[in-house]
Amino acid sequence: MAKHMTQDDRKTLEARYNAGQSVAGIARAMQFNYSTIYKELKRGDTGKMDANGRAGYSAVLGQQRLYNKKQQLRYWADRPAE
Repeated sequence: MAKHMTQDDRKTLEARYNAGQSVAGIARAMQFNYSTIYKELKRGDTGKMDANGRAGYSAVLGQQRLYNKKQQLRYWADRPAE
């Protein structure tokens, strides 16, 4: 069954990723599928390179983008049919 990532999970992901841990290692340690980690890294991409030469990741940015997407979906779901 799918497991959703919490804000604390995102902070843990950010710390492990910034420490240079591999995606597979992070996925195993956090008990998430590696594809979930890749999707989250894409969601929280800062557009800059980190100290390890990889795309930067921000847990705060990832959480904000998820929140914004959910708000957008609620807006469209609550609109009356034309």
